[in-house]
Amino acid sequence: MSTTHQQTSDTAVQQRIVRVLTVVQVVGGIGNGAGISVGALLIKDVSGSSGWAGMAVVMLTLGAAAFAVPLTSLAARAGRRPALTLGWASGAMGAALTIAGAQTRILALLLVGLLLFGASSAANLQSRFAAVDRAEPARVGRTLSLVVWSTTVGAVAGPNLTGPGAAVARTLGLPDLAGPMLFSTAAFAVAALITFTLLRPDPLVHASNAATPHRGVRAAVPFLRGRTLVAVLTIAASHAVMVAVMALTPVHMQDHGAGLEIIGLTISLHIAGMYALSPVMGWASDRWGPDRVILTGQAILLMAVAVAGTSGESQVRITIGLTLLGIGWSASVIAGAAMLSSSLAVGDRLVVQGFSDLAMNLAGATAGLLAGGVVALSGFGTLNAAAAVLTLPVAALVLTARRTDAAGHGLPTRPSPHR
Repeated sequence: MSTTHQQTSDTAVQQRIVRVLTVVQVVGGIGNGAGISVGALLIKDVSGSSGWAGMAVVMLTLGAAAFAVPLTSLAARAGRRPALTLGWASGAMGAALTIAGAQTRILALLLVGLLLFGASSAANLQSRFAAVDRAEPARVGRTLSLVVWSTTVGAVAGPNLTGPGAAVARTLGLPDLAGPMLFSTAAFAVAALITFTLLRPDPLVHASNAATPHRGVRAAVPFLRGRTLVAVLTIAASHAVMVAVMALTPVHMQDHGAGLEIIGLTISLHIAGMYALSPVMGWASDRWGPDRVILTGQAILLMAVAVAGTSGESQVRITIGLTLLGIGWSASVIAGAAMLSSSLAVGDRLVVQGFSDLAMNLAGATAGLLAGGVVALSGFGTLNAAAAVLTLPVAALVLTARRTDAAGHGLPTRPSPHR
């Protein structure tokens, strides 16, 4: 086969992979957006305590963390297609169990359901890495961000299904808050079906012409240095900031008189901030280097918590703060993922990606777990102030890495075209 023909074939395969992942992200985003918007309210309703509300995001992120490494290991043995299919299918099962927990008012069942629901987030996160298994080095940021961006449509629409979901739930004799979880169950099941049926050839197996050897998460440790370490810490810390504030926002708004529709709209705008500008973040990362985009993201996160933390009863201010929170997360996480993917060879990338997703979700779970207690003891403003502190070490690490690179002792600040 000629080189030109091979390049054309590779391009066609990559385009098909990205198209399929894009469709799956749209469908799966509906499920994630619908479920996340009511998770905290479901736990508050069943437990009768606002202090427990933060456990919704804790269980969701713990579920994503619990599935991160097993899905990566499965991908290493069998490819991305079965791994992503399992993630979406597990999310569908979790959404169904959440409905059962709400109906029976059994808190433990509700928590287990949300834990399994988190598998959908693990599949969502790993889809962005699947998109760059075969991407050209100079286009890693843009390719990755395109798949992230495709989540926007579903994720923004999902929280606005609270009203229709409540109507459907009433016709089925379910609690109003369980309604959106019906949409989540269906969306995740469809996402699993599309992935299993259409994600061919498998992006990971095709990238290396053989299944990547299975290696445990400890194998990532030797690679956690230099820019790879900066990338992992950036992703984890930025996610912790976002989760800590977002986890208690629905409860904060409800306590100040906001209805489900207003809460759903605010979460929708927050999610739009997370995903809608993804292509811009990816392009900027490829054009100017991920380090600059990360620093911009940290600055936006600081503005976000300042606005949200001083919102008081103002629904406008909390909405602006949550939107900025999403944008800051987008810049930081997309640039961090691009930095991570570009700093490693394809054969070494998979195990570190799994470790990064594990660290990201454990950081989010810890932040969500602490958020409820902080708000109960000292209020929503204190929570935002504490979240702001997490941006400082990230900015310091990135600036230190840039100075090291400028001195000629590190890797270049932009992705190298060589592998």
